[in-house]
Amino acid sequence: MNISSIEQTTTKKVTMRIIPYLFIAYLIAFLDRVSITYASIGGMDKALNLTSSAFGLISGIFFIGYFMFEVPSNLLMNRFGARVWIARILIIWGFVTVITAWANSANHLYVLRFLLGVAEAGFFPGVILYVTYWFRSKDRAKAIALFMTAPPLANALGAPVSTWIVENFHLAGMPGWRWLFILAGLPAIVLGIITFFYLTDKPENAKWLSNEEKEWLSNELQKERVSKVKVKSMSVKEVFKDRIVWKFAFINLTFVVGLYGISFWMPRIIKSLSDVLTNTQVGFITMLPYICGAIAMVLMGLRSDRTGERKYHAAFGAFLGTIGLVGVLISPSPIVSVIMICVATAGLYSFSGPYWAFTSASVSAQAAVVGIGIINSVGNFGGFVGPYVIGLLNDATGSVSFGIAFLALMLILTCIQVLGVKKEKRFPIIGQSVDES
Repeated sequence: MNISSIEQTTTKKVTMRIIPYLFIAYLIAFLDRVSITYASIGGMDKALNLTSSAFGLISGIFFIGYFMFEVPSNLLMNRFGARVWIARILIIWGFVTVITAWANSANHLYVLRFLLGVAEAGFFPGVILYVTYWFRSKDRAKAIALFMTAPPLANALGAPVSTWIVENFHLAGMPGWRWLFILAGLPAIVLGIITFFYLTDKPENAKWLSNEEKEWLSNELQKERVSKVKVKSMSVKEVFKDRIVWKFAFINLTFVVGLYGISFWMPRIIKSLSDVLTNTQVGFITMLPYICGAIAMVLMGLRSDRTGERKYHAAFGAFLGTIGLVGVLISPSPIVSVIMICVATAGLYSFSGPYWAFTSASVSAQAAVVGIGIINSVGNFGGFVGPYVIGLLNDATGSVSFGIAFLALMLILTCIQVLGVKKEKRFPIIGQSVDES
């Protein structure tokens, strides 16, 4: 078998084996995260006397736990292996989500959402790190974009299903919003058990690849690691001092403020557009922006891989998100508002593939384990800031407009920061010419 054939068959096998699994796991993660949103409009707020700021804090406090434990979790995954550690993450976060069904106060929800963040900490950066174990740099934007279609599709599928559950699923004397947490948490537990038997830590352990395929993939990935090692070797202390890591961390911070601000508040924003929409109708309308986001994410990832350009693709996504949110603010009608929300969501989700490919190409192999954890950890602090600030602004003004303006400001800052990253020559990528200037 020639090199070209080996490359094609191995890449296809790896993609088909790994990406669907990562997609399903990440889809379940987002269903668990955003179940609080649909429980909120489905009766939870009234039952537990929650204000907008309390809901914002409940939504965002997840990311405090995530922020605190993300880097340690990534280090432990590198030590124990992806199979064991990702399984552990899935099972524990599933149990925490199920237990949330019995919360009886805002304080209960604060504690449980914080614990959910602790349980899930390390999952996303662990997956990004795991992708670097299996995909060459030139293939990563597409790989990342494919599994990261899970968040918008989770919302697109979850919105109508979740709103139907909270309105119609009433068993054993429990309202639908409580059942929503149980039905969202159980799949994570099941998948966690499956993970022990399905996931493979690294190419050399893959029984589903031939010896020739394992050797080719291991050699290709080793070439990239060696090319980075030759340039610079970094200790953990040095990673924390690395300006490139922190540049990407603050880019991720402002982006995630926008992303999760929209994710947790979109149903409420849509519901505010009309007094006659039922929760189920809100759920179906909420599907549309996320479908647009999923399509835009894949197309942008494919185009970024085809052109080899990352920086301007990522910047365009953030800019498009800003345009969409500003459009919502000045919209003359609910229909135009929904269209502009679709534009904003397409921009938000098209950012991720090029951004993470840009990040992984700019951070050394030695810095990757800790560096990716720092970048995602700092970024996810934005998941606390976004929902909470919108809740505070909503309570203070009685309108979501100021919250939307705040999110637009965060996204334009993201765009400016990406454009401000200068070309880095420290870590050349084997087999790929990437314009990151």
